[in-house]
Amino acid sequence: MAARRAATAKATDAATGRGRATTTTDSPGSPDSLDCLELDELMPWSVRPLRTGRSWVAGPDPAALRARWERLAAAEGAEQERLFRPSRSRTPHTAVAALPGRSATGAGSGTATGAGTAAGTGRFAREPGDCPDPVRILHGPFDEQWLLPDHRLIDAARPELWRVSDERQLFAVEHGYVPQAQASGLAPALSVTHLLPDGHSPAGRPGRIRPLYRRPGAADPNLAPGLLAVVRARLAPEATPEAVLAWTLAAAVPTPSGCRVPLPADAGVWAAGVELGEELVRLRLRGARGGERPRLPGGRRPYVRAALPARPPGIAYDAEAEALVIGEGRISPVPAEAWEFTVSGVRVLELWFGRRAAAAVGAVPEGADADGLDAVGARGWTPEWTSELLELITVLALLDGLRPRREALAARLAGAALISREELRAAGVLPVPASARRPASVLGHQEEGPEGQFALL
Repeated sequence: MAARRAATAKATDAATGRGRATTTTDSPGSPDSLDCLELDELMPWSVRPLRTGRSWVAGPDPAALRARWERLAAAEGAEQERLFRPSRSRTPHTAVAALPGRSATGAGSGTATGAGTAAGTGRFAREPGDCPDPVRILHGPFDEQWLLPDHRLIDAARPELWRVSDERQLFAVEHGYVPQAQASGLAPALSVTHLLPDGHSPAGRPGRIRPLYRRPGAADPNLAPGLLAVVRARLAPEATPEAVLAWTLAAAVPTPSGCRVPLPADAGVWAAGVELGEELVRLRLRGARGGERPRLPGGRRPYVRAALPARPPGIAYDAEAEALVIGEGRISPVPAEAWEFTVSGVRVLELWFGRRAAAAVGAVPEGADADGLDAVGARGWTPEWTSELLELITVLALLDGLRPRREALAARLAGAALISREELRAAGVLPVPASARRPASVLGHQEEGPEGQFALL
C-alpha cells in the first residue's frame, strides 16, 4: 500500500508539475520554484467566505443594526418580507439551527462569539425574539465591523467557523490577487485576525478562511499532518503552530493560483521570518489577546486637529501638511505611506472611510430600496469611528515601516534552499490526506437546531 501511495503521489506530481527537482531558471526560494508550497498544502482546512445575502445585517455601527432589527421585528406581512430582502436561502419563514454558541444553551459558553443575548431558531415572521448582541467581525483585511449573529438572517454564516472561534483561535484570510498591485511591490498576501472574518476582498476573488486550529481550545492545529515535526527537526525545536502562522504571514506571496509559501532549509532564515511575522501579527491584532496596542513614536502620532463633521462630504490627503482633510475636519500627522497603503490595489483608508461616510447619511447599496433597512439608524459620524480611524492610520504606518524587513526577508529567500517536496513526501507530509481538509468533529456542547430541536456535533 505504501508503494502504491508513493506511485500515486509521483503520478500526481508529474501531472501538476510538482515534486520535480528545481531545474528552472527561477531561484530556489522564488514563489515559482516547484518546491514552494501552496498555502492549501500548509494549512489544508479552509472555509469559503461568509455570504450574508442582505447587506443590512452588517455594518460599522452596532446601534444601527439594533434599530434595523427593531424595525424588521415590528413589521408584518408583506412589509416585513420587503424589508427582509428574501433570497433562495433565507426568508422570514425559514427555520434554521442557531449559530454555534448563540443558542439558549450556547450563550455564555465562553467562546468569542457566545456572549450576550441568544438568537432564536423559530421562524422570524412568527417569533423574532430579542435582538441578539452584535458581534465584532473583520470585514475585509482591515475593516472591523459588526454583524447581527442570527442564523435566520444570514444565507451562509459558515457555522464551522463559529464552532471553533474562541479566545485562542486565529484566522488567516487570503487577499484577492490583482496583478497590477503585485507588480508595484510587496503586496500583502494574507490577513490574520482574532475576530471572525467574513473573507471579503476589496478586489479580485474572495479569499478562503483558514483557522489556525481545527477544534476549540487550541486543539488540533490546522497544519498538514507531520509538518510541525519536520519544522521542529529541521528549523526550530520549540516551533509552535503560532510560529508557523507567523512565518506564513511574513513569507507568503500571492500568485494567480493562490498564496504560495516557501519553507526554508536554513534555520537562520526561518528565525528571521518568524520574528518578523510575530510583529505583523501583533499589529494586526491591535492589542487583543493581552498584547500592546500599536503606537507610533511621540511626535508622529495622529491627532484630530479640527473636529470631523457629522456628515463628512469626502476625504482628501494634503501631502505637504501630512494631513487627512475630511470636510472641515483635519487629522495629522498622517504619513503618506499610511494614505497610500493598498490591499488588492485598493487604498485602505479611502475604502474604510467611504463605508462609514455612507453609513453616516443612510446611503443604501446600489439596487437596494431607499426606504429599506440599510438606511435605518444613520446618526452621523460617531466618536468611535474617529478613534478607530486614528488607530487604523497607526497600524498602516507601522506595517509600512516593516517593509524594509519584508524586502530583506524576500531577498534572503530568493537565494535560499527550500525543504524539498521529496523530503516532505518522505516524512509523510505530502500529499495532504483528504481528512485534513475537512472540519474536525466538535463534541463539546449541544447546539440548538431549527424550531428548538437539539443536536450533538
